[in-house]
Amino acid sequence: MTINYYGKTYNAYKAALHTHSTTSPDALFPPQELIRLYKEQDYQVLAFTDHRATNDVSRLDAMGMTLISGMEVHPIGPRGKIWHIVALNVPADFPHPDPSRPVQEAIDKVIAAGGVCIYPHPYWSGNTIDEIASLRHLSGIEVYNSATRDIGREYGMAQWDDLSERGLLYPATAVDDVHHVWDLFRGWTNILAETADLPSIMEALRAGRFYASQGPSFKRLSYENGVFEAEFSPCVSVVCVSSPRAGAAVTFPDQQGPGTGTKEVTSCRIPIHFENSPTWFRLQIRDAEGRYAWSNPVKI
Repeated sequence: MTINYYGKTYNAYKAALHTHSTTSPDALFPPQELIRLYKEQDYQVLAFTDHRATNDVSRLDAMGMTLISGMEVHPIGPRGKIWHIVALNVPADFPHPDPSRPVQEAIDKVIAAGGVCIYPHPYWSGNTIDEIASLRHLSGIEVYNSATRDIGREYGMAQWDDLSERGLLYPATAVDDVHHVWDLFRGWTNILAETADLPSIMEALRAGRFYASQGPSFKRLSYENGVFEAEFSPCVSVVCVSSPRAGAAVTFPDQQGPGTGTKEVTSCRIPIHFENSPTWFRLQIRDAEGRYAWSNPVKI
């Protein structure tokens, strides 16, 4: 699958960027079984992010996938609260940062080791927006996390948008955070890269070239001369989300009143001239099965 991404064509690689194997004490699948499961669902990139521990992915049969060595680190943050930070591309011998030290120090250690950090499950974690906004050197935030749907905290759109309001325009990932069978295959990240090898994938992650999806896919995104355009797989809800009380609806179910049904569209063209002088926007699309995809926020 390819995408014309703001004027340049990339391959889109389906990636699971937050997973847990039996290297974590609370997970179900051994590492090699996890690889088999995701390979059978046509994933091309798989990150192992076990709690406080790495996996030596060089010893695993990748089955043609690109494997990323990672870790979910748990430093102590404000109010004595345990934080969760997803670290990607750390060495197999990367030690878990001292949990008694500040969360920013843990992030900096990941960056120094060649990794990137994603802020996970923002609704579930319960950190305040002020606390999240204080973090530096994040490469993204999870907008969907399957493992937290059992308590109704799987979506993080509100927290994501609150950060955008502060000028922190993070790209978003969607993940399974798989621990159990019911977590599998409900959200993924499409990484836009030249090739599927690890250096190309990591370059795309550092550049913010990826988007979150539960099913729909973007084929083209463009923003020129104040006009945003997009092409995508068929969707029944297409809305441009921006600052509070700003944005635009392209289509949504029962738009003409109760019982008027749905209209599938595959493209949109939106002049970005909202009231209230917003500083950012993003596109949110949903298909007939209720599955979302999210473009990343764009600065106006």
